[in-house]
Amino acid sequence: MAHTFTQLYIHLVFAVQGRQSLIQNSFKSELCKYITGIVQRPDRGHKLIAINGPANHIHILIGLNPDQTIADLVRDIKISSSKLINSRGWTRGRFRWQEGYGAFSNSRSQLQAVARYIERQEELHKRFTFHEEYLGLLDRYAVLYDRRYLFEWVDDDVPEE
Repeated sequence: MAHTFTQLYIHLVFAVQGRQSLIQNSFKSELCKYITGIVQRPDRGHKLIAINGPANHIHILIGLNPDQTIADLVRDIKISSSKLINSRGWTRGRFRWQEGYGAFSNSRSQLQAVARYIERQEELHKRFTFHEEYLGLLDRYAVLYDRRYLFEWVDDDVPEE
């Protein structure tokens, strides 16, 4: 649209179904490149700034083109990347992303710190779990939520009320 100018930076986070550790190093690089291609397709106009994650979830930092909703972009990433993983047989059984996602807005001045945070995911997750990280992000960004509806909790990691 002519005369429309935006600067929208979004940090996306979503998990493997049941937060199983299914994203293996043997294919993670190819998966990240594939997701980068989905995000940066010319008809979408988004810019991928950083992408990474441990074996059970993924973080993506993008410059968002407002012509596509975040929900539509995440849906497209999840559907297409699941099809890729399943068609290549990279996991035993059927791969699925868990329903839902986190989307957090950032200012331009935060981009370097957020990108560095995403790049250090494997190191960071030696110290804390995904649900600890995710609850921390929700709190840091002051997102109101009901803990009962955040995830399909795995039996041994249901948070205390």
